[in-house]
Amino acid sequence: RGTLVYLACADEEAGGTLGAGHVVDRHWDSLRADYCLTENGGTVSRGARGDELNVTVHVGEKGVAWRRLRVKGTPGHGSMPYGSNNALVKAAQVVSRLADYRPAPYVDELWRAFVDTLHLDPAVKAALADPARIDESIDSLDPRLAKLAWSATHTTFSPNVCHGGVKTNVIPDAVDVEVDIRTVPGDNEDEVRRHLDKALGGLADEVEVDKLFSKPASVSPIDTPLWHVLGRVVDAHYPGARLLPRMIVGFTDAPYFRDKGAVAYGFGLFSRTLTAEAMAGRFHGNDERIDVESLTLTTQAWLEVCEQFLG
Repeated sequence: RGTLVYLACADEEAGGTLGAGHVVDRHWDSLRADYCLTENGGTVSRGARGDELNVTVHVGEKGVAWRRLRVKGTPGHGSMPYGSNNALVKAAQVVSRLADYRPAPYVDELWRAFVDTLHLDPAVKAALADPARIDESIDSLDPRLAKLAWSATHTTFSPNVCHGGVKTNVIPDAVDVEVDIRTVPGDNEDEVRRHLDKALGGLADEVEVDKLFSKPASVSPIDTPLWHVLGRVVDAHYPGARLLPRMIVGFTDAPYFRDKGAVAYGFGLFSRTLTAEAMAGRFHGNDERIDVESLTLTTQAWLEVCEQFLG
């Protein structure tokens, strides 16, 4: 009933432009995929009532807007810092303002459906689904869940790389700060710039902004033939479990396929011990891993999906 194409790309962490992006842009006539399965999905949790299981499927992801912020200063001798125009000092203020910036929340039906599955006090859940109260409510959550909740409902700014200075006794005249910006649906290039200007305030005119990489948020529909196959496969391993569609806060190769009109899902199947909160804390961390049972389950589930959908 169809053709299976296995696409192995090594540069997803670098944005995918030379991997999936290249194949989709240059060789779409050979590919022409109607559906795509990729990473990030499969965490298992009990529903709020405790009598049902939920298995996450990534149906969308936030956008990416990596930026390099350049701060200028005036070089001078490090032995005379008083009154100097030190680019590193200004860059420190830039980083601090980005870290403190609090954009407006974005609450959609995918987020509300996820909140509904959480084992929390009903009043807390109601606040998490309310744009006017969600920020205050996040502050009261367990740190792991709070980190996930904030990222899922806000455009975020994480200054992660800083380059500047040439010698210990030389006041730097330029410092570059690279910022990982993840955007909610609706935040385009112009909106990213408005966010930066608002966050930096009076420093905005002193900062040059260069675009490193950008990709808007994307979402796929869930009432599709592939979605129903995923449901049957999950039910075979976790009887009675329901699929829980989610927008992830990270980045995968899926948007390149969505741009071409394909339906793309992030799918896997993990053990019951690997919750969404636990998984979120492992990405790029000191203990990044999955358990062997989850690896086995995901392999089996992917094979079963291919057999049922294409066989």
